[in-house]
Amino acid sequence: MKSLREMEIVEFINHKKCCSMSELMRQFNVSPATIHRDVAGLARKKLIQKVHGGVAVVQMPTAPKQEPGNAHFSARINRNIEKKLLIAESAQQYIGDGDIIFLDSSTTALHLARRIRKMKLSNLTIITNSVLIIQEFQLFPPHYFLISLGGTFDLQLNACLGRTTIDNLKRLKINKAFFSAVGISPNGVFTYHENHAEFLKEVLSISENKYLLVDSSKFDREGIFTILPLSKINYLISD
Repeated sequence: MKSLREMEIVEFINHKKCCSMSELMRQFNVSPATIHRDVAGLARKKLIQKVHGGVAVVQMPTAPKQEPGNAHFSARINRNIEKKLLIAESAQQYIGDGDIIFLDSSTTALHLARRIRKMKLSNLTIITNSVLIIQEFQLFPPHYFLISLGGTFDLQLNACLGRTTIDNLKRLKINKAFFSAVGISPNGVFTYHENHAEFLKEVLSISENKYLLVDSSKFDREGIFTILPLSKINYLISD
């Protein structure tokens, strides 16, 4: 997208589901000509859709039913969005100048990254394997530093995983790791993906502090693979 405003328009519409052109004008304090130009461009890219009287979120094709935590990234990004935004707002309070943080490829971490983008920090290093966070980093303050962990692309998680990704971790230091999971129970923290579990184990083994970001729908739920036991978490941030 060519501007920060366009990205914020998409985020606003995804949150509202649908809205009028006048509502967009008031929200972003722009002229009718400007908002119509932005909307037309976003509609051409199929990031939003025009409807009678305004605009709406793009409807994703119906897919086979999956476990909530095992769905494709695009199907998860707007699920429980109010809870994820609340978690992101809480999590950002733990981030300060000079931190070296890890953000995983979860949709909750993406919302946290978008809040970090607007923070007034003089020095911050972000380490991530999230393809979308990497793509959006051009919109972050120029004095923020990004370390992207390359590797084998996982379409479902929209992330880089595998041995190459893990090898890239070995020379790094992480002060604070922010990560999510498909479920949490007295037996631990879980995911449905083996490569994801192995990667996060490596990340968390070198992280000084571990921040688990999970909304309440994930409580008392388990996946196939264990990421770590509850005793190893420093902070649990939820709605």
